[in-house]
Amino acid sequence: MGDRWLQRFVSLGIIGFSFGSGVAYINRFFPAPSTASTVSVTPAEPQAVSAPPAVAPVANVPSPVPVQPSPALQPQAAPTASKVTPTATATPQPAAKTQPPTPAAAPATPSQPLPPFITIKAVGDVIPGTNYPDYRLPGDMNELLPTEIRGYLERAEIVFGNFESSLTNHPNSSKAVGGGLVFAFRSPPEYAQLFADAGFDIFNIANNHAMDFGPVGFQDTQNSLASVGIKTIGNKNQILYQDIEGIKVATIGFSPYEFYNAIQDLETTKSLVAEAKKNAQLVIVSMHSGAEGTGALHVTNETEFFFGENRGNSIAFARTAIDAGADLVLGHGPHVPRAIELYNGKIIAYSLGNFLGYRTLSTAGETGYSMILEVKLTPEGNFAGGRIIPVMMDDRGIPYIDQYFRTVSLVRYLSSTDFPESKLTIDRAGQLIVDGATSAQP
Repeated sequence: MGDRWLQRFVSLGIIGFSFGSGVAYINRFFPAPSTASTVSVTPAEPQAVSAPPAVAPVANVPSPVPVQPSPALQPQAAPTASKVTPTATATPQPAAKTQPPTPAAAPATPSQPLPPFITIKAVGDVIPGTNYPDYRLPGDMNELLPTEIRGYLERAEIVFGNFESSLTNHPNSSKAVGGGLVFAFRSPPEYAQLFADAGFDIFNIANNHAMDFGPVGFQDTQNSLASVGIKTIGNKNQILYQDIEGIKVATIGFSPYEFYNAIQDLETTKSLVAEAKKNAQLVIVSMHSGAEGTGALHVTNETEFFFGENRGNSIAFARTAIDAGADLVLGHGPHVPRAIELYNGKIIAYSLGNFLGYRTLSTAGETGYSMILEVKLTPEGNFAGGRIIPVMMDDRGIPYIDQYFRTVSLVRYLSSTDFPESKLTIDRAGQLIVDGATSAQP
């Protein structure tokens, strides 16, 4: 796989510079992003922890003020199951001998009506700490996902994330870790239960850390998640099929690496997505792509490189997937949020940013901006509404709900700048609205 690009994460502030000292606490005020479209990222000296990210102020983006969350943003309790009293079964009486029974036609079973839409909630990069090469885990794993955050992951048919670590006890890393420049992440297999308890259904594992402990760790991660009911995507040529509320849903994971489904291979992308669409009503595509860090906020329609490594053309890939039949594209990997585009009536989220990075991921600047993206799709695959639930990571890399709506302000700016012709409007409360249409209410 190669670690040449990983060896310089420290200088970009993507991985924490010093595990021993922690990472900088996130600035509570919105730093306006640069209007420059940065595609190829070059190494930079680490910024002082007190310095704001190097971005130019943007006049047309208002500074955030404390915003009271709309009622729609508040998590709601799950409905209580109704109690049903079983009906007593009558004792069958034998038929009279002189009047044999006439076979009755089996009653017709009405088809169960499909729901008006299903709800997907998606988050970005997840690293729940590491115990390799030294111990960077919390005293209690439940600290990693606070109760407040878990409430916002409820009331969804699919909860998705990008798992950038290994759940294994395998002792040998596939990486030459040392000197603080190369990182391999490993968490105890029992951490899988944390994510099951939080409601996660699917994790993408097509990324640059899933193989940190080689094929053994890769398989252990899948087994650990499967043992608690969490599906994984990202194996080569894999299409995950699920029946959800009577709707058949297919999910496929892609990344820049050939041992997964490679995002650079657009012909194979078309083929896989088309096959999925033939066998499912809804197709969701996960893409791990793009350059990384605060210099990679903007997305452009060209191949992106990170320390010389081809990270694909995110726009070309995502639009190819939509044209082939995908109904939703969920991006991750740049470690910062990116724009959201409405393309041919379908949502493309180019990067969901970081979500959980306990003492592993930087939280400086926009690397600390996070979200829970909620998208509603009809059984026909049409976009029926959605919202950005604003999240920030604290200085340990633990997520919390952001009452200042900083991620919403950032994604509004990026979306209007990078895709000015898009028919999608993101309002100040984070609602995703198609111009001229009324979105479904959460």
